[in-house]
Formats: sequence, C-alpha cells, structure tokens
Amino acid sequence: MGIMRLIGHLDMDAFFAAIEERDSPELKGRPLVVGADPAGGQGRGVVSTANYPARQYGIHSAMPISRAWKLSEAARRRGLPPAVFVRVNYRKYSETSRRIMEILRHHAPRVEEASVDEAYFDLGFAGSVDAAVAICRKIKEEIQAREQLTGSIGLGPNKLLAKIASDFRKPDGLTVVRAEQAQDFLAPLPVRKIPGIGPKSEKFLAGLGIKSVRDLKRFSPLELKEMFGKWGPELYERIRGRHESPLVLDWEPKSVGEQETFARDNLDLPFIFTRLWLMCREVFQRVQAEGFHSYRTVVVTVRFADFATYSRSHTLPHPSESPRTLRFEAMKLLMPFLDRRANPKRKMIRLIGVRVEKLGK
Repeated sequence: MGIMRLIGHLDMDAFFAAIEERDSPELKGRPLVVGADPAGGQGRGVVSTANYPARQYGIHSAMPISRAWKLSEAARRRGLPPAVFVRVNYRKYSETSRRIMEILRHHAPRVEEASVDEAYFDLGFAGSVDAAVAICRKIKEEIQAREQLTGSIGLGPNKLLAKIASDFRKPDGLTVVRAEQAQDFLAPLPVRKIPGIGPKSEKFLAGLGIKSVRDLKRFSPLELKEMFGKWGPELYERIRGRHESPLVLDWEPKSVGEQETFARDNLDLPFIFTRLWLMCREVFQRVQAEGFHSYRTVVVTVRFADFATYSRSHTLPHPSESPRTLRFEAMKLLMPFLDRRANPKRKMIRLIGVRVEKLGK
C-alpha cells in the first residue's frame, strides 16, 4: 500500500474584511466593504472583499465600487444598516497571511500557498481520514486563537476536491470528501463550482440546458473536446473528481503591483506623476514586506477614459534594489501615454498601475 493521498485546502473567510473587523471592533457584525473609495456613489475602482452581511445586499468582490454604494443605499432605504467602506491595507493583510501560513506549516510539512488567503497542504502522512480531520480541527482552532479569524477547510483525495469542499460550508466550515464519495458529492453542484468553468462557460452551458455537474456528465470526452477544445478531456476527468495536479511547494508571488482609478479622468502631468511616485513607493514597501529585496521587470498599465487598456514593461539587465530606479523606469514607461507617441488623440487617463516582476530574495 502506498501513502494515502489526502490534501487539505484552507480558504480564509472574507479575509480582508475579517481582519478589518478584528482590528476595529466597532465594525463587528456591520456590513463591510473593503476596496476603493466609493465617493458617495461617484467612486471608481472595485470591491476587494465584502463580508457576509454585505454579501446579503448583493455586494461581492470585483464589483464596481459605485454599484456597491448603490446597493448599500438601497438597503439603507429599506431600513437596514448601510455598508461601511474601508480602504485596502495590503501590508497588514500580508503580515497576517504570513503568520497563518506558519501555523499551517507547523501542522503539515508540505504546503502550497495559492494566494494571500488560501493554501493547499498535504496530510497523507496522517495515515487515515479521521487523523487528518483532527489535524484540520487543530489548524482552525489555532488560527482562531492566535489571529481571531476563521477559515474554512476542505479535505479530499486531490487539490480539486479539497478546493470545492472548502467552499461548501462557508464560513468556518470543515468538509470531508472521501474518494468513494467524490462523484455523489459533485453531481448536484452547479457547473460553476468546477475550477476552470468561469462565467462565460457557465452561460454557454446554461444555453444548452446544462446547469449541474450531473447534466454535464452526460457528455463523452470527445463531445466535451468539441465544446471546449483541448480542455474538454480534462474537464471530463474533473467532473468525476479525478485530478492529479501536485502541490507546488516553492510558490512565490510572481509580482507585486498597485493600481489606482482616478476620481476624474485626467491628463494633468504633475497630478499623474505624483500618483505614480506614491504608487512606486507603496509597491517597493510591499516587495520588502513580503521578504524580497530586488526586482528585474517593471510594468506600467494605463487605462484611458474609453476603457482601452495598455501595458508596457521593461526588464533591467540586472536585478535592482533601488526605489529610485523603480520610479525612473515607471516614468519612462508612462511618458509616451502622456504625449502624442502613444496617445495621439490626447485621450484622458482613467487608471494607472505599476507592477514589479522577477522578484529576488
């Protein structure tokens, strides 16, 4: 008998919002939205996280902040408490994330950090599902005791099932899917729950009357290949709970970036450069906060008032540890968009972003 394959997936509950509630007890239980400034409904930018009371108003991550504001106002008119809007604080979130990942590594030697608020971990060494469940309970208890935060854990024979299971009973859930239960567990779920099926695929399938995983299982690998191209046969395996992707243990952030949507479309050079410099400083501080010392590639993104979006990048011959170099390179990349070289029609700018890649320890 080989070692049993048992993978856990930890997904922190409404992570950014939960940290803000923890640090400001007066926010506890109130609808909370973390993201851009809503500016009384005129704000631009998006929601990063909404806590569970805010989600009951229909507010969710990646929604335009102006829409979130309107939903909050609609709730207020119905006599419900309006949402509290808080700006994003990445440094605080990444510090909390680092401590949570340490707790995880204490209980499981093999951990894949999938993002700031989720991770996979290998519990094959536990020897049985019951022993693995006991470890998952300890992880949840320790995170609660040390960080006053809750996370949901899914446990299954592979990463796919662990991830779907962690979302099954949120918040503060613990869901176990044994190998022999996998197909029954997946069958009634909406197709969107399968990682890789996004809103476009969901809409396409709904047009064919396919809503649940059970509906999708009627198709052969060949039929799915005709529908989805070369991803079809893999999808055939996924909807049967089969997935062999290994844990990626040396995960590092591929990049660190910031972007800002201006309150008004703009072409004012002093204003744009001031925002760019502040953004570069913030990016550089985040690079250091995440334990890196250098970067090699600088990327600048520009979105015009008509939503046309462009990115330009430059890779330095050698890694740099200098905030001044970052500022200089970002300015060089941005300049053509402020004159006729890359902006012949003198279009106003809606958003700028700065990102660094090829990070070095």
